[in-house]
Amino acid sequence: MVVKKGRAKGKGAKKWSCKCGQPEGIAGCVYFLAFIGAAVYYIGQADGFWVGVLGVLKAIIWPAMLIHEVFTRLAM
Repeated sequence: MVVKKGRAKGKGAKKWSCKCGQPEGIAGCVYFLAFIGAAVYYIGQADGFWVGVLGVLKAIIWPAMLIHEVFTRLAM
């Protein structure tokens, strides 16, 4: 989301500020790159169209599956 902030100085000058994801921007970037990697992996392993669709869904929720497996192995 881009919002106009304050009054601009000078003739025709505009000042814009981005308000999305400022402190957590790097985490979103890392998650997105990991999602792309997981999607490529799962789609590459797919035998058919619907298995590829399931792979994309798995790529979306892979962090939850990972944390569940870690907690299971740590007996928490």
